[in-house]
Amino acid sequence: MALACRRTTFEWVLRRAVLEHPEVDLRVGLAVDGVIATDGEAGRPVVTGVRATDADGRTDTIAADLVVAAAGRSGAVRWLAELGVEPEVVEEDTGIVYLSRFYRLLDGATPPEQTGPIGADLGYLKYAIFQGDNRTHSVTFAVRTRDDELRSQLLDPSAFEVAAGLLPATAPWVDPAIATPITEVHVMGGLLNRHIRFRDEAGEPLVLGLVAVGDAHTCSNPLYGRGCSLAMVQAELLADAVAGHGADLHALVTAYEDASTTEIEPWYHAAVAQDRMARDAAARERARAERGQEPGTDPGADDEADPGSFMADVMREGLLPAVRTDAVVFRAFIRAFNLLATPDALMADADVLNRVMRAYQARPTPTRAGPGPPRRDMLAALAS
Repeated sequence: MALACRRTTFEWVLRRAVLEHPEVDLRVGLAVDGVIATDGEAGRPVVTGVRATDADGRTDTIAADLVVAAAGRSGAVRWLAELGVEPEVVEEDTGIVYLSRFYRLLDGATPPEQTGPIGADLGYLKYAIFQGDNRTHSVTFAVRTRDDELRSQLLDPSAFEVAAGLLPATAPWVDPAIATPITEVHVMGGLLNRHIRFRDEAGEPLVLGLVAVGDAHTCSNPLYGRGCSLAMVQAELLADAVAGHGADLHALVTAYEDASTTEIEPWYHAAVAQDRMARDAAARERARAERGQEPGTDPGADDEADPGSFMADVMREGLLPAVRTDAVVFRAFIRAFNLLATPDALMADADVLNRVMRAYQARPTPTRAGPGPPRRDMLAALAS
């Protein structure tokens, strides 16, 4: 079962649930500027609360037995820097920029027929349909960060509509007889795979009294749709650590970070590996174009000898089509998508792999219709 809704709707419902909890005190209008701490053993700071500022600029401190940093990628690092603590930050650019536009189905219109997830990778462009609440959906494109020409074109709403209309999978969802746009084109850049290490090389916590969850601890390419899910898993890991160790902050932080290393970090490494594979595939497409080869055609001899090139093609032209047409592959994909299996479980299953390879062998050739036009034809259509 999947929950299809807009992020704003999800957060509105979550906020209502929080407000109904009798033990929660939600303080609206306060911005946390930093943490307060005391000196602990071995020079390790012990966080004892936060420093907050209200809308009128008044500053106050709020004491806490445990501070949970959940304010996104940079908050925890900035707060700890004030204490002289510098956790190791490992990050790698995803290499893509998102462009999204939201639509609403017209009154009486029936949603286009859908079999499995709607999305594909054209090498130069990734695209997907995300259904939401109240008869809404979005069309999202992902372009390479260095592809200024295509990105600048897609920023224009008219060009965005042209591009969506050229793709067989998205065209029905932007048909004016079916849906109407309700937003402009939104851009999401600065997308990073980022992991923060809150322990030293010996495995000792850098600070006590503070833990981070979600993007404040580990974030990955939103293309893979794991952000909220990983944050929820970490919330459970933290709850387990608190229940198991209570006021023993050292044991609590150690147990939590051990669990995060096992349950969260593998997904970071998987995202990094997938993004590197995608960047390499894009570089090969450019090389093919420079050789005068039509983008999207069968790989050359050099590409076929490259295991990375082969696997990238299998993922793009085998796995994604199989997810839409094969129930066994779809179930395995959904298990991995929902973190019910390890990142490598999908392609380690012999039956699933065989089914993916069959889809790959049946992939479109230059003489058969594929999921979208090559980059050159797309740019020509957008410029016309």
